Amino acid sequence: MDLAQATFVSQPAFVPPVPQQRSIPRKIVAATVAGNALEFYDFVTYAFFAVYIGKTFFPASTPLGSLLLSVAVFGVGFVSRPLGGVLIGAFADRVGRKPAMLLTIALITVGTLGLALTPSYESIGIAAPVIVVICRLVQGLALGGEVGPSSAFLIEAAPSNRRGLFASWQLASQGVATLVAGSLGVVVIGTLSPADLQAWGWRLPFAAGLLLLPLAFYLRRAMPETLHDAPVVPSNSGSVGLIKHRRLIALAVLVVLGGTVSTYVGSYMTTYAITTLKFPPLVAMGATVMVGLMTLVFSLVGGWACDRFGRKPTMLLPRIALAVLTVPAFGLLVANPTPATLLAVTSVLAALSALTGAASLVAIPELLPRGIRATGMSIAYAIGVALFGGTTQFIITWLIAATGNPAAPAWYVAATSVVTALAMLALPESRSRALEN
Repeated sequence: MDLAQATFVSQPAFVPPVPQQRSIPRKIVAATVAGNALEFYDFVTYAFFAVYIGKTFFPASTPLGSLLLSVAVFGVGFVSRPLGGVLIGAFADRVGRKPAMLLTIALITVGTLGLALTPSYESIGIAAPVIVVICRLVQGLALGGEVGPSSAFLIEAAPSNRRGLFASWQLASQGVATLVAGSLGVVVIGTLSPADLQAWGWRLPFAAGLLLLPLAFYLRRAMPETLHDAPVVPSNSGSVGLIKHRRLIALAVLVVLGGTVSTYVGSYMTTYAITTLKFPPLVAMGATVMVGLMTLVFSLVGGWACDRFGRKPTMLLPRIALAVLTVPAFGLLVANPTPATLLAVTSVLAALSALTGAASLVAIPELLPRGIRATGMSIAYAIGVALFGGTTQFIITWLIAATGNPAAPAWYVAATSVVTALAMLALPESRSRALEN
């Protein structure tokens, strides 16, 4: 595939935007954001407590072996994402955005309940890691099907001149998830003894998420349906529409690639700070809080900026900055491993990732027609995340061990950022386009 090809047969000519008078109630945005945030909260909490989960379910002869097993099972949650993207995305494009988002809430509840309640390996033996793997697969199925329908809903429900800001809540809600999970982690780690934290304390954040999932389900039941606001063009629906727009979807996978690696390196910072830089767990979890805060704030800044300046410059310039700055930033952190440096480095990298990621998650569904908007977005996101998000933590853990270089994760971020920047260059600008039916 030629990344320099910017014009596709599948893309329509420029159409002047049709003014939209829709005024979406804040509670409807809240329903979308709350559900999405809780689903990602449960998923990323696993990453934050990977060290403790590894010792509980995956005993090994060395701490590194236990950690590698734990992050490998973290990656298992990504295996089922493409399946969830195809099945739930197609369901959303055929039946509606609302029922698809209710289904994902139900699935994430099942997966999280299993993680919170599964006894340790010492208690039930091999059944424990088997149950954990199954729960991760269910969580992955839910998240694979969540991003497409929720992104499509926010794009379709927003006023035409504010689609960027509205859709940026997709990524901002992931920042909320990271912020809340990190904050709860700080409280749990700061309150409990190391023995209690290992024995049962790491389960508390999962239990907290379970208590809030029914609220998200209730809020989503009141959402309107946007799929039927306009007729779907037959040639832009189903497998025919996906084949017609295959080049755009392939580019979208490459766009998701860089954002995925950056995001999950950020999510891994707690484990990285504990195991590689030897920070106390409480300090390490503080980095997670900063990642969540920066993602929340700068996702919304990115949404505002791409409404004002366009999708391409907003997603491309921060991605280039990440490619250039990540290696020296990690070098600074390794050379000067203080809490202040840890917080500063994670904050800058998370802010840049949020700016580029928000614009990317706006542009991709905008360029897809209504009949495959949820499916195409789900497939691009799920494949990109499954291939690179599921392997990122394992790869960087292995790279650090194999090379002895604690800055190894930076080179991985920089390399994938270059690939993603090339894909972004090939995408058409979508700010002034009317949504295609």
